[in-house]
Amino acid sequence: MGNFYVVRIEAFADPTPPNLTEADLAADIDEAIEHILEEVRHTSEAELMDQVYRRLTIHLCGTCYAQWIENPAR
Repeated sequence: MGNFYVVRIEAFADPTPPNLTEADLAADIDEAIEHILEEVRHTSEAELMDQVYRRLTIHLCGTCYAQWIENPAR
């Protein structure tokens, strides 16, 4: 058993395209785009990138790793 551990975490947005309904296709696309742009205007570049892709590297001691690996979402 090692004394220290390097844990690499990579998270990215699901690339699966959304299922569009007839109602989606009938919606006012200009209004929908304007709504999205308004949300983006009030969001930092870092926050926008975090919604798409994030990579972390964490270094844990053996004790911390043993606790973390059992429940990494804790």
